[in-house]
Amino acid sequence: MPKSRTVLKRQRQTERRRLRNKAARSELRTRERRVRAATDPAVLQTELRDLQKRLDQAAAEGVIHPNKAARKKSRLAKLAKS
Repeated sequence: MPKSRTVLKRQRQTERRRLRNKAARSELRTRERRVRAATDPAVLQTELRDLQKRLDQAAAEGVIHPNKAARKKSRLAKLAKS
């Protein structure tokens, strides 16, 4: 068991970040499912726009890698176009 105050603080910070990142990734997966399940073109466009915004935010916050956000945006836009 660590005794140092700095180690204990670092553990608390890491746990908070882990939970926040987990929630953000879960939200991204949910929004991606909504985009893939959308049948109406108008709904599809709004869901896709929301997902793209969230992907950019997650990449900016360091939750996911920027290249992963770009890849997902590109593939889903291609899916929506077809």
